[in-house]
Amino acid sequence: MLIAGINFSLHFLAWNRKSLQSYFDDSEVKGYLYFLGFACLFVSLSLGFTFGAENLHQNVINGIFQTVSFATTTGFSVTEIATWPDFLPMLLIILSFIGGCAGSTAGGMKVVRWLLVLKQGSREIKRLVHPHAQYSVKLGKRVIDNKIIEAVWGFFSVYSIAFFVLIFLVMLSGVDYTTSFSMIAATLNNLGPGLGEVINNYESVNDFNKWICVISMILGRLEIFTLLVLISPTFWKA
Repeated sequence: MLIAGINFSLHFLAWNRKSLQSYFDDSEVKGYLYFLGFACLFVSLSLGFTFGAENLHQNVINGIFQTVSFATTTGFSVTEIATWPDFLPMLLIILSFIGGCAGSTAGGMKVVRWLLVLKQGSREIKRLVHPHAQYSVKLGKRVIDNKIIEAVWGFFSVYSIAFFVLIFLVMLSGVDYTTSFSMIAATLNNLGPGLGEVINNYESVNDFNKWICVISMILGRLEIFTLLVLISPTFWKA
């Protein structure tokens, strides 16, 4: 799961050059591993404090497995997360929004976009302190063009709008917020398992909401813009 969440072009470079240096030189992979390492540590410690030291070994294994599975949107489970403290299953769902690296099999928004958003946010804070200073956004040693930053912000905006619109449509049919939130998060991020009524499967979901989930899965797999471009009148007039 961890390997599949890394950009496949890096796997090709590592194989072709017979060296792992391409992984160490990539800023996205570093961010991906740091984020997963911190998340695994937090979840494992939380399980340890909740269930005590008697099953510490098993809690650590379950915590790491479930965290990597959800963060990479693989969706496998080795334990009933419904028995965990409420904040942990919700955290796992939220991790799926980050997903894996660009060019990987993972869903979600991708680590590189989150890195650029964080760096852009840091730049805006610096600009507030020094309005006339010139700051650039860098990923590793590479300076990122402002057009790329704008595209990332556009993606985040459309992704967020689609997410909340789909949640609203599901809630219109009388589904509770927890189930609605996790259902759309799981399908939009191509994760699979959700919370509430869909923690095991989607059998109880009515036909209307199943169609909403189908649309959500297509939007997520095509990363929003591809589908929106296809249904845009501008595309067909071009």
